Amino acid sequence: MKRDPADTVTEFSLLSEDDLYLFNEGNHFHLHSKLGAHPREVGGVRGTYFAVWAPDADRVSVIGDFNSWDAHRHLLQMKDHSGIWEGFVPHVGPGSVYKYCVASRYHGYSVDKADPLATYAEVPPRTGSVVWNLDYTWSDQEWMAARAARHELSAPLSIYEVHLGSWMRVPEEGNRWLTYREVAPKLAEYVTRMGFTHVELLPVMEHPFAGSWGYQCTGYFAPTSRFGTPQDFMALVDTLHQHGVGVILDWVPSHFPADEHALAFFDGTHLYEHADQRQRVQPEWNSTLFNYGRHEVRSFLISSAFSWLERFHADGLRVDAVASMLYLDYAREPGEWIPNQYGGHENLEAVGFVRRLNEAVYHSFPDVHTFAEESTAWPMVSRPVHLGGLGFGLKWDLGWMHDTLLYMSKDPVHRRFHHNQLTFRMLYAFGENFVNALSHDEVVHGKGSLVGRMPGDVWQQFANLRLLLGLMYAQPGKKLLFMGCEFGQWREWDHEASLDWHLLQEPPHAGTQAWVQDLNRAYRSEPVLHELDVDPDGFEWVDCNDTEQSTLSFLRRGDTTESIVLCVFNFTPVPRHNYRVGVPCGGYWREILNSDAKEYGGSGQGNLGGREAAPLGVHGRPHSLNLTLPPLGVLFLKHDGGAP
Repeated sequence: MKRDPADTVTEFSLLSEDDLYLFNEGNHFHLHSKLGAHPREVGGVRGTYFAVWAPDADRVSVIGDFNSWDAHRHLLQMKDHSGIWEGFVPHVGPGSVYKYCVASRYHGYSVDKADPLATYAEVPPRTGSVVWNLDYTWSDQEWMAARAARHELSAPLSIYEVHLGSWMRVPEEGNRWLTYREVAPKLAEYVTRMGFTHVELLPVMEHPFAGSWGYQCTGYFAPTSRFGTPQDFMALVDTLHQHGVGVILDWVPSHFPADEHALAFFDGTHLYEHADQRQRVQPEWNSTLFNYGRHEVRSFLISSAFSWLERFHADGLRVDAVASMLYLDYAREPGEWIPNQYGGHENLEAVGFVRRLNEAVYHSFPDVHTFAEESTAWPMVSRPVHLGGLGFGLKWDLGWMHDTLLYMSKDPVHRRFHHNQLTFRMLYAFGENFVNALSHDEVVHGKGSLVGRMPGDVWQQFANLRLLLGLMYAQPGKKLLFMGCEFGQWREWDHEASLDWHLLQEPPHAGTQAWVQDLNRAYRSEPVLHELDVDPDGFEWVDCNDTEQSTLSFLRRGDTTESIVLCVFNFTPVPRHNYRVGVPCGGYWREILNSDAKEYGGSGQGNLGGREAAPLGVHGRPHSLNLTLPPLGVLFLKHDGGAP
């Protein structure tokens, strides 16, 4: 039978021998430039080059809207013995929807798969990949040139965590979400006005189920089409950068869903995942775990990271659920996991992957950061690989979050019995480069909102929330706050609804927002509050033992200034008058922040702008301040120099 010329697949390859060698070795970090769908011209004919890894396939064809989804028309050829199937299909261009029909050599298994390296996909619930080019003219050169200085550990880092689908919606149009281009100017203006340095986006990688918030990813190289095209997403990043705001992306190399069109059982074998269920299935999320021991999987995942950093100008990657990667027995009962070669529960292959990932990222992008969401006491998570660490730049301090929220949820009359939950953190605070995170995880799954978890009447709840936020900004460590918490949203976060922006018409909510704005301003403008965030020289207790009155006081110091900031906390609703706090030097201490100020919704108690230190020794220091501590309040007092 004569073959239709439209069905021909031209022999063409983007893959060199070096590409194949690096891929099979686990050291190819630019697979996105080689595999997937690439529109181009070959022999004077425009079309698309397709390439996909499926080593145990007997036959792979490209199917799509250009060939009536006929698996017999456009057959790919295997490149040598690499396991990669490739071919150039003429007259197929951007906008064409496609999949791979993969016929396994085993059991007669055949399945239609989305492209693992697709750059664009159909809008869910449709699951096809879309041929696309990524042409875009960036206008963020100023940001990129200055990014290294902004990402020094001595620089302020205050992150606003955002879920794009629910930050702001359009109720007049069926409660629809904003597109990337619609949200860009609104988010950039808001974050700039609030004083955050970065936004962190819950996963924007393509995912089939909106209720997973992006954490069940199927498209590791494609921004979700829910909000627009890849160029639309680039425009969002570009706009934020032009406003001086960095962009951190949540990234999930720990697990993926078992949807038939995606990575699982890709070529009739467990290609990306382990074959043994004790290593393959993550029971906590009923999802599938990557096989980090497979070289090609490491190439795939690190290439994904590089793709977001290169193509989309991301300024950092927050790696989700690192603990689930590091431990073979994570969320498993005895007998449900396989020990490593030494009989331990550490996933040595995952440890090797994480270290290689961080080495590769920091080598090629020394001006970005990787962040670990790691919930255990695994040592040296944010220490360099050459020193025996995992190589992350920073780590979320989930211990601080847990202890602090547990303390703050207690009635103030009982807090004196739990004082150590506030102070314990400083025993380990400089063992890692920490981020103090109050994230989306703290306002979901029945936990309620932050303000809703605070005790007391409504006034006390908001005072407690301001106190909690003041504590986060005062303590060493970078900062992260989930959207809605900055104005005290009452409702638990709902991914299907907009934040309750109308609440800002009410004074307690507007006051809380103003408090966060001023906390960011002080954190960024006062070097003592950020320069030594990860250095013990930047912190000094004044009094951590006043359990009976539930107060704390400590000093923050900088590296390039003689200024000092004294932070004093009162965790009870009882004002403390004539409360004396030791300080290292005389002179005037200016009150730069007071969470009880009336503009924040407080009662207005304070120290009339500051206090002169008296030569009266307290707390082992030669001078002291006679202060009024406001109820459920925090004071920041600054001394401008000449300190010992």
